[in-house]
Amino acid sequence: MMARRQGNTRRNTELALLMTAAVPVVLLYAMYVINMSVTISFSSLAVPIGLLAAFVAAHISTRKFAPGADPAILPVVFVLSGIGIAFVTRLAPDLAVSQVAWLFISVAAMIAVLVFVPSIEKLAEYKFTMGIAGVILLLLPMLIGTERGGSKLWLVFGPFSFQPGEIAKILIVLFLAAYLAENRELLSASTRKFGPLALPKPRMLAPLLVMWGISLLLVVFERDLGSALLFFTFFVVMIYVCTGRVSYVIASIVLLAIGGVVCYSLFSHVQVRIQIWLDPFSDPSNKGLQIVQSLYSLADGGLVGTGIGKGLPTLIPVVESDFIFSAIGEEMGLLGGSAVLICYMLLAIRGFVTAARAKSDIAAFTAVGLTVAIAFQAFLIVGGTTKFLPLTGVTLPFMSQGGSSLLASFVIVGLLLKTGDEGTGHEAQIESAANPDGPTFSPAEGGGRGNAVVHGAHARGRFSLTTAESGVLGRVALGKRLVALVTLFTFMFALLIANLTYIQVVRADYYQNLPNNNHTIAKSSKVQRGAIITADGATLAESVRQEDGTYVRQYPLGNVATHTVGYLSTQYGATGIEASLNETLTGHADYSSWLSALNAMAGIETPGSSVVLTLNAQMQKAVESALAGHRGAIVVLDPTTGAVLAKASSPSFSYTDIGASMTSDTGALVDRSTNTLYTPGSTFKTITLSAALDSNLATLDSSYKAPATLEIGGAPVTNFRGEEWSALSLKEAMAESANTVFGQVGTKVGADRLVSYARAFGYGSALGQDFSTTPSLMPDPKEMTEWETAWAACGQPVGNHASPAGPQTTVMQNAVMVAAIANNGIAMNPYVVDHILSPEGATTSKTQPRALGQAVSSQTAGQVKEAMLDVVESGTGVAARVSGVKVAGKTGTAEASASQVNSLFVGFAPYDQPTIAVSICLENEDTGTASAVAGSVIAACLNVQAMGASS
Repeated sequence: MMARRQGNTRRNTELALLMTAAVPVVLLYAMYVINMSVTISFSSLAVPIGLLAAFVAAHISTRKFAPGADPAILPVVFVLSGIGIAFVTRLAPDLAVSQVAWLFISVAAMIAVLVFVPSIEKLAEYKFTMGIAGVILLLLPMLIGTERGGSKLWLVFGPFSFQPGEIAKILIVLFLAAYLAENRELLSASTRKFGPLALPKPRMLAPLLVMWGISLLLVVFERDLGSALLFFTFFVVMIYVCTGRVSYVIASIVLLAIGGVVCYSLFSHVQVRIQIWLDPFSDPSNKGLQIVQSLYSLADGGLVGTGIGKGLPTLIPVVESDFIFSAIGEEMGLLGGSAVLICYMLLAIRGFVTAARAKSDIAAFTAVGLTVAIAFQAFLIVGGTTKFLPLTGVTLPFMSQGGSSLLASFVIVGLLLKTGDEGTGHEAQIESAANPDGPTFSPAEGGGRGNAVVHGAHARGRFSLTTAESGVLGRVALGKRLVALVTLFTFMFALLIANLTYIQVVRADYYQNLPNNNHTIAKSSKVQRGAIITADGATLAESVRQEDGTYVRQYPLGNVATHTVGYLSTQYGATGIEASLNETLTGHADYSSWLSALNAMAGIETPGSSVVLTLNAQMQKAVESALAGHRGAIVVLDPTTGAVLAKASSPSFSYTDIGASMTSDTGALVDRSTNTLYTPGSTFKTITLSAALDSNLATLDSSYKAPATLEIGGAPVTNFRGEEWSALSLKEAMAESANTVFGQVGTKVGADRLVSYARAFGYGSALGQDFSTTPSLMPDPKEMTEWETAWAACGQPVGNHASPAGPQTTVMQNAVMVAAIANNGIAMNPYVVDHILSPEGATTSKTQPRALGQAVSSQTAGQVKEAMLDVVESGTGVAARVSGVKVAGKTGTAEASASQVNSLFVGFAPYDQPTIAVSICLENEDTGTASAVAGSVIAACLNVQAMGASS
């Protein structure tokens, strides 16, 4: 009678909790329905109402077949699955019908477990069958599996697909529970001591090694990092709960560390997962896309969320499966996301309480394993989607889209409920470890050394092997370890909530204001974004109002200046000016008048300001035309100010089809003018000559031997194509680009001075007042040998040491260098934004030229100019000559690899009063090609300037 009363009380509590849980579940779905502009009715709310009915049926089954089960488990699962189906319906409507069907099938499967499984102990009689079947199911995808999303986890039969690993984890838990219960005392016994650690017999470590091996197989062949961690973790937890031996945990951690290091060293997919976890923003549009988009969504959610159906979680790839928690965090906020995590924490606690109440070791270990399988899986995937852990790709139990996971999760719940029935608090005696049908004892009977131990169907007294895990004392020890597990899992989920708070509250503004945050871009679609205009008045980008009130970016000149303007995408974010001046373009930074400032501070949407670039549209078109058919970059500067007059990189991309460039391997999205490092070749001799003249170590008339090959520092320095001269002046050597001469000059200048002058011209600096460049590189002079110094002076990196081999330069750096010579030795920091225009047309800010410093004296610059004039007039750069204009320059032929030679040119014109400085690099082009292209670019740009002056 007492047992029946306790069972009724538990079930009544369960029913009350179910009715209470129905309130948030139905309300959440109703909010989604309202946001979809659907009338609230029984029909529109059929899913949550039907789900409640299914759980009431499950409650009735529990009342009859497991009356002693924990009353909180079923209501918690109802809340999680109710929220899950609401979000799957919101995120993937096409998959919602299938998900609803699977949900009801899964509830039915849970009920079937309650009805048809007599007890966990009866299942244990088939432990080896379940263990073998579990391992086969786990490893089967290696042989006949289908790969999806980078992991080979699926078995596909026509239209039907299934993840056998989901069922495998249940079977393996049941096997392990029975195995551990049967061998508990043997596993607990220690035969040797190693310091403070008690070690088991080596043969008892065999199961640990087997699970370690299976986990490695999963990582290697199925690329399933999540399942590998999950299986290994619940095994380690179960063996610890069984034995209490810390040595098992330490051995497991060591094995896990060894396996992790080996897998990271050998397998690229493991390396990618770790690298994405450490820095997803290094590749935000490809490998890091899901994590980056997840962070953006969570940041948008804030404390209370955007409301279901009002956020942008669908920008996250496969959000309905792996990243459903990110959608919950965005649309239910920190409070809703934390509530979900607390539900999982409660489920873990009630699962461990169930284990503590279990009447047998088998039931207790089963409850522990099943609880860990659910709770740790939730911890893994939430940790991955919030960048707390590396992303593992497992599903969120009860919530993620997918039938296999849903079915397995509900079967686990059915087994947990069955395990909790007839617990020790339900007037049941504690059964011995091996056979529930054998002798039993109650707490009153004690647990002395003479207790019966059952093996197979036979009971015998055994006095030779008794441990602290025997009898009632063992149950007490088990209870203490379960309390420790409750504490551990509570702490784990508390860490997730703390990390979620950091992202959604502390760090939210940072993520929302990142230039490439496509969520912020999408939300600003109703704001008239400012235009991007060239210095000569041509519009490169503008926002045009649509019929629905939103604005769409259009490009009147087509794909001109793409890398400078940058793309603007609700999927991939923004780059270039669209990113760096996003706040200006969207109106958030308009303080041109007191009214604009007041509107900005009040958050009132106003049209964005326009950005006027230094680019000249006609020069830009001429540069892009000259670069067509080549691979490389061109930069044209105003040498006196550093203003970028034209800048192009090839291959380029289309504003209207960013996705094609994202998936191609052409490198079209890379701005080769600012972000690609090239070997400068002989263009670097401009710096070497400047250093020698400015340091009074040589004059233009200094004479040097110029053989085809010259040994310097114990190794050869050779001239291009084996050219040789008996002797050359330094001026002649510049015109002929003689490596053997400049190798001698470089060693005379010395590594310290050579590197110092390179830095004076901008090497090592992130050039650009309003854009970013990759700093050009020089080695640490302390590490440079005499031979390396000689080759560095010729512009060829050859070093092999801790610091980078150098010189390595960007096309922009070369432009700054040659512009400094044209500007009497003063290096100017380049810029691309001339001024900002308010929506009313007033200039609100203007970029002021800024000098990097006096790289060389005016006198030295004049001498270098003279030498560079000879390069074009009679030397290697004759192809760059322009009729009627004196052009000064320096050619470069750089060996990028054994099979690739790049062609470079730097120069300026007109010689007497330079108005343009040009830098060119063409990849894998013949010697002199860059000089010919430079000639056409210089002629076109000077013609544009002349036309502008005359008008």
